[in-house]
Amino acid sequence: MSSDYGLLQDLKVLWRSGALTFVLARRDVAARYAGSAGGVLWAYAPPLLTVACYFLVFDVVFGMRLGDKAPVERVGTYLIVGMLPWMAFCDALSRAATSLVDAGGLLQKNALPPVVFPARSVLASAAVFAPLMLTLVPAYLPWHRFSAALLALPALVVLQWLLCFVLGYLVAIFTAAMRDAAHLLGLALSLGVFLSPVLFPVALFPETWRWVLWINPMTGPILGYQSVLLKGEWPSAAVWMALLLWMGLAAALLEVAVRRSREQLVDWL
Repeated sequence: MSSDYGLLQDLKVLWRSGALTFVLARRDVAARYAGSAGGVLWAYAPPLLTVACYFLVFDVVFGMRLGDKAPVERVGTYLIVGMLPWMAFCDALSRAATSLVDAGGLLQKNALPPVVFPARSVLASAAVFAPLMLTLVPAYLPWHRFSAALLALPALVVLQWLLCFVLGYLVAIFTAAMRDAAHLLGLALSLGVFLSPVLFPVALFPETWRWVLWINPMTGPILGYQSVLLKGEWPSAAVWMALLLWMGLAAALLEVAVRRSREQLVDWL
């Protein structure tokens, strides 16, 4: 293997292996629910039930309301917009983190490109959550009123999944080298929801500590979804800047990880 093999070469291989990646992703989704009567429909049940519970408990039963600084009054209505993308992020990263380890036997016996397996996991997760995220458009019609800002929504969704792939592939390499990485990721995701605008509006967070929220890579996308769906406004420049900065940082780290792990990766598995 050439010593200058890096992320760019991996992406070229992934592009050429696009058909294989799609097939593996489809089989991954189907295999999870093989033998069940509901089949792949079970993949959509947990997130749908979760958002339904938020609406029922916070908006219908308790009738909880946010303060004047919030983009919307109803607590459940606010939570759903942030929690659904957050669940998608957690699902994609968790599956991608163990994708190389799970495919260890296959990679040891076949000359398959490792990059295909994190991509497969992220794509399989996107197949479930991306449609659910887009269904928020008709559900939140009274708030965005088909504003032109909806044109930003597909870009936010695509950028989120690209970010999931880059971060997921990076964590997958770390997990191959050190299995503790997957457990650390689970801990970070459990705590990360509290350092994001998922559970509360940014305006309610102490102003001197708001910079902490930007440590979370999902703060930008979530603020973007809230702007589009709750206010019918185009996401601010800070949202796009945060997304691009996180993707650039993750890509730079992934470049180093790919180069340094190339010769030993299969042995680690």
